[in-house]
Amino acid sequence: MHGISENGRVIFNKAIKRAKLLAFFETLPPCTVGMGACGSSHHWGRQLRQLGHDVKLMPAGYVKPYVKRGKNDAVDAEAICEAVRRPTMRFVDI
Repeated sequence: MHGISENGRVIFNKAIKRAKLLAFFETLPPCTVGMGACGSSHHWGRQLRQLGHDVKLMPAGYVKPYVKRGKNDAVDAEAICEAVRRPTMRFVDI
């Protein structure tokens, strides 16, 4: 998980297990959540929308240009955070 404020300041950057994901998002005020589009992202997108969040799914190929260094989950999360803010980004419907 990588979270930033509207002005780009990092608020959190931590690993969260799937079992605790919904509980974590229940504590957050409604916000924009970016995720890489995959089979399970549609499930999680529906769950997060029920909590009031604005969920945006992006194909991995569209996020790849924003990866700054070697591939791992933390770097991918930061890249998704950067990509979701781009005005020309194209999203996948849930």
